[in-house]
Amino acid sequence: GLQAVRDEALPWLTARLKSARILVNVVGFREPEYAQVIAGLESHPGIAGYELNLSCPNTSAGGVEFGADPESVRAAVAHHIERTGPIEILLNNTGGPPAGPVFGAEPSQFLRAFSAHLVCNQILATLLVPGMRRAGYGRVINIISTSVRQPIAGLGVSNTIRGAVAAWSKTLAGELAPFGITVNNILPGATATERLRSLILSKARAGGVDEAEMERRMKSDIPLGRFARPEEIASAAGYGVYLLTVALLESSSFAGI
Repeated sequence: GLQAVRDEALPWLTARLKSARILVNVVGFREPEYAQVIAGLESHPGIAGYELNLSCPNTSAGGVEFGADPESVRAAVAHHIERTGPIEILLNNTGGPPAGPVFGAEPSQFLRAFSAHLVCNQILATLLVPGMRRAGYGRVINIISTSVRQPIAGLGVSNTIRGAVAAWSKTLAGELAPFGITVNNILPGATATERLRSLILSKARAGGVDEAEMERRMKSDIPLGRFARPEEIASAAGYGVYLLTVALLESSSFAGI
């Protein structure tokens, strides 16, 4: 019960997270956004080490650079693991493909998005899961989109690929659960990022209104009346690692969502 969680699970979880190494896959971020991710990781008291996919030129902060090309991912991460050891937590948060309708989209657009999102995720899981299995502990978290549940108008390629990633992760969750490894998805709605700003601009131009009016319309469809903040999504990811670890200690049926 709760007392067992307090006496046994929480001390174990705290020790586990303090020693865990995390791979943050953030393909598609701009240089200023990398700096924010790095600062957040370095200031977090519960993270002992991290590895950051730095696909922009500024790699002075350290980490492993592998961009979005699948073979570059495989070679760079395999070498990194061989040199530094296993990684127990994988967070995938790849930037979405350009906006536009699904009808008329070029096959090459789907192939690029499928490669960056699903193929690279698969390669990372293939490389990291063996170490997670040896440790008896692993967490894979994919930040996707609410379009998994309800497609978003004007994001045809993104809707298609996000759904594929969700199906992949749910399948993977069932396969890895017996080894103490969970796979979970976070489906954020509109979040105040550069990606959202570009979508607002695109929608405003298509609708013949200014950005402020389009932003007002989009917020009016949100119960809270505002966009989510990036740190709120990050908190959900961190809480997910914590909650799912406690849940697994209490119940063997909670493999992934």
